Amino acid sequence: MKPKNAGNVEAAPNEHRARLLQAMASVAAAQGLAATSIAAVVAEAGVSKRTFYEHFVDKDACFLALYRAASASALRTLRESVQPGRPWQDQVEHALGAYLAHLAAGPQLIRMLFVEIHHLGPAGATVRREVMQHLADYMLETINADGTTLTPTMAMAAVGGIHELVLQAIERGEAAQLDRLTPSASAVVRLLAGAPPWPGTTKNGPPKRAV
Repeated sequence: MKPKNAGNVEAAPNEHRARLLQAMASVAAAQGLAATSIAAVVAEAGVSKRTFYEHFVDKDACFLALYRAASASALRTLRESVQPGRPWQDQVEHALGAYLAHLAAGPQLIRMLFVEIHHLGPAGATVRREVMQHLADYMLETINADGTTLTPTMAMAAVGGIHELVLQAIERGEAAQLDRLTPSASAVVRLLAGAPPWPGTTKNGPPKRAV
């Protein structure tokens, strides 16, 4: 069964590759990556093992391609939500809200991706950093375009903080409510960019908002 929002995986140029990525999303979300077999993936995709190996050298390579595709889809949502002309603080909050809502729309898939990527050693770490760098680049472009000076180090620190907030929410079983992290995620970015706090912000964090 396809996990909700599995369609957020970007369509691959090759139909068989796209079907294999969707199948990996479905099977791994249901069984976990360790229990997922290539046989189960090709059966779900309706292709042969030969076709699988024409696209991926092994199961991990297929998973990493899925991680890249799903992340690219979420990042595209973030970039498309930019509202030029508004203060960068508003732009970042709006974009992060859209990004987190996108992730929350597919809780089963996102839970699997965010957790399993840490089990793939150096290859997984490389792809995860690649995705995090794309998000940091967005922050640098958006914030520094407004005359603020956010350093690459602080941008990556902000991304790391947001990533940890997402992981903690997933561990609490709140993957479907990730958009609730928007105020805290925005506060992290503002603080690291040296921006003044929101009106009403206290030392314990951003102001509470009406639900």
